[in-house]
Amino acid sequence: MIEIKNLNKKFNNNSVLKNLNINIEKGESAVVIGQSGTGKSVMLKCLLGLIKPDSGMIKINNVSILDKNLSYSNKNRIKIGMLFQGGALFDSLPVWKNISFISLQGKVSEKECKINALMTLEKVGLKSNISDLYPSELSGGMQKRVALARAIFSEPDIILFDEPTTGLDPITADVINNLILEKVKDLGATALTITHDMASARTIASKVYMLHDGAIIWGDDVSELEKTDNKFILQFTRGESNGPISHRSN
Repeated sequence: MIEIKNLNKKFNNNSVLKNLNINIEKGESAVVIGQSGTGKSVMLKCLLGLIKPDSGMIKINNVSILDKNLSYSNKNRIKIGMLFQGGALFDSLPVWKNISFISLQGKVSEKECKINALMTLEKVGLKSNISDLYPSELSGGMQKRVALARAIFSEPDIILFDEPTTGLDPITADVINNLILEKVKDLGATALTITHDMASARTIASKVYMLHDGAIIWGDDVSELEKTDNKFILQFTRGESNGPISHRSN
């Protein structure tokens, strides 16, 4: 469903992505782990067309999303949902308008959008009586659920998650992880998550990949995390300061 080949991106003299390669099968829940500053978010933004890569190829469902000038072009109209780090809800819009934001930009009536938004709220375990509240009136966990509702509102083929449990307490984070796992399965969607939260990775991943120094250096089934002797994986998953991963990578 997602194929990224030899992807490169440089900011000034800083090479963030260096011939990055990853293949994610349809229905797979892939999690990319790695330190902050190693290029995880840049990879997602290239996939979304928010950042233009310097070189490389990105295909979705076997169709390139980059034209000859490397500009974004989603020709096959694959629907993509996104849960941004921190939620990225619109402060000036009530919950139901946040959830149905994309449909509201089209020709769908507000009445229909609100009905669908209320149904989606239920899917993430929230009651309809919060639909007219604003994000500032919600707890962090509720905001994350609303952001998840927005991500699944259009029943996308692909859902991208950027650090979905950042800023949440362990119990709320576990609730969000299980909701993500449940909703991805319900939709039959392909999921790509970036995180440094290993509890989250172990819960939602079918496959785990490690991004280090701008490239994928390891990838396998989530069960192999506990069996590998890869020194980078061992250091990262154990949270150890000593090992091949330099502090300067941050």
